[in-house]
Amino acid sequence: MKSLNTKKLALTGIFAAIAVAGSLFSVPVFGSKCAPVQHLVNILCAVFLGPWWGVAAAFLASLIRNMAGLGTLLAFPGSMCGALLAGILYQAVKKLPAAYVGEVVGTAVIGGMLSYPIAAFILGNKSAALFTFVVPFLISTAGGTIIAMVITLFMKKTSLLERLQAELEK
Repeated sequence: MKSLNTKKLALTGIFAAIAVAGSLFSVPVFGSKCAPVQHLVNILCAVFLGPWWGVAAAFLASLIRNMAGLGTLLAFPGSMCGALLAGILYQAVKKLPAAYVGEVVGTAVIGGMLSYPIAAFILGNKSAALFTFVVPFLISTAGGTIIAMVITLFMKKTSLLERLQAELEK
């Protein structure tokens, strides 16, 4: 058990670091900033670590990005909801599309809507509405989910996915 937790803890830290470093990469799409790496990491966490380790990685990445001036408080609900729902759905169904759907719905819909009170009441954005962040979050998570699909489907086709999952369970 100790070895399992050590492996998962180490991988959680690596995924958080990748998400932080990846936050430097973004692409403008229809007036929104598409930063796909966090969403890619959320899906990889869902597939390899499960929902709670994924939430931990998302929280750490959001915290570090905020402390480094690379993000806003809105990073927390989007990334953490996406990681949680992707992990829960993947754990329940054990199919990759469940993780993809969980990431998109968790980030764009749930995280986008939970960002409203943060924007309105904490950040003082009086023009924010309940669905203000859904479309920008959707654009960002769609980019990361597509990248994650390419990577995870390749890993599944080459049996690397199952081998890595088995290694993490030792």
